[in-house]
Amino acid sequence: MTKRSSAVAKAPVERPDSDCPACGATMAPKRGRLALVVNGEKVQVPSAAHLRCPKCQEIVLRFEDARRLSADAVEIYRKKHGLLSADEIRAIRERHRLTQAAFARLLRLGPNTLSRWESGRNAQTEAMDTLLRVIRDLPGTMEYLREHAA
Repeated sequence: MTKRSSAVAKAPVERPDSDCPACGATMAPKRGRLALVVNGEKVQVPSAAHLRCPKCQEIVLRFEDARRLSADAVEIYRKKHGLLSADEIRAIRERHRLTQAAFARLLRLGPNTLSRWESGRNAQTEAMDTLLRVIRDLPGTMEYLREHAA
């Protein structure tokens, strides 16, 4: 004979999105300095939107806040290191009438890397930035890449 538990399983309690996941208190929208790592470097974003718990200080990013934080961190990183912007990279590719996939193959990049650079989701390395500038500034570079790309 087996023992049966008389306890009834409790359904998880649904909480509003504005409740702190750590302590349950109502979180407040705030703006403040948050950090994100870009290309291995910690980047401070000075006025990032987020929710903060007044009780336990837990920080929560809504989806749109997280996306904005990432884009702002990449932009700050690019400016700090003097890298080409997303629009400048796109302009180089379009000037040579290439799709993202074709340009990525010439640069020996993964299929989504160029898309991430052009959308501002990731920043190119300084070495790739130099190559992009060479393509932009030195006539004949694209022809050379077309002849020698694997």
